[in-house]
Amino acid sequence: MTLNCIAVDDEPLALGLVCAFIDKTPFLTLAGRYSSAVEALQGLHNHPVDLLFLDIQMPDLTGMELARVLERNQTGHAPRIIFTTAFNHFALEGYKVDALDYLLKPFNYEEFLRAANKARAYFELIHRPVVTLPSLPEPEEEYLFLKVEYQLVRIAFNDILYIEGLKDYVKVHLRKERPDAVSKPILSLTSLKALEDKLPSRRFMRVHRSFIVALDKIEAVTRNTIQIGTATIPVSDQHKDAFNQFLSRWS
Repeated sequence: MTLNCIAVDDEPLALGLVCAFIDKTPFLTLAGRYSSAVEALQGLHNHPVDLLFLDIQMPDLTGMELARVLERNQTGHAPRIIFTTAFNHFALEGYKVDALDYLLKPFNYEEFLRAANKARAYFELIHRPVVTLPSLPEPEEEYLFLKVEYQLVRIAFNDILYIEGLKDYVKVHLRKERPDAVSKPILSLTSLKALEDKLPSRRFMRVHRSFIVALDKIEAVTRNTIQIGTATIPVSDQHKDAFNQFLSRWS
């Protein structure tokens, strides 16, 4: 990654040194050099850059004042700042304007490079591509709620043997908790089609206009019927092809 940067300093020798250090650093490109913060502000308006090496004590507009102006006028491409100054008491103010680093004059190339590397690490981090993890499938519900009289009753899919459609109701036949127990079907004021839409297709199948069966509860099949417990459930011609496809995987 290459960072475009400018150097701003009202002292010619200090400005020349920073520019020489920028030219010496492979991942920095000098986009401009300015002897005042006012000139730098005008230059930034026409040519935005990534990084400023900015002196603080300058006439007309100080480096700290320029940093505050840039902070107030921040756009999508706001430059980051490394301050260069002979006065260490500005360090706290530099922190307040979110400067990346603070070089105390006189500094050598090793110190300059350390600050430049910090800037490169910052920009590599913010430009790192976002890795989108594959979304996990939503966990499938294992139950549904049916309105029974004046309440909602939770029914586990695993408890359903088959569902019978009546005129205005459905009758949900449930497995017995014990072999000797009596399991009373549940009546609900809904349609078989509405219930079919709520049931997972991998576990339930419509085999007749009046019946939905739990596929894992099938005990035997004949040419046109399904046996679940003591119930014999017809398979209509309309649904025979889909049921035969299921049987081909089952056999």
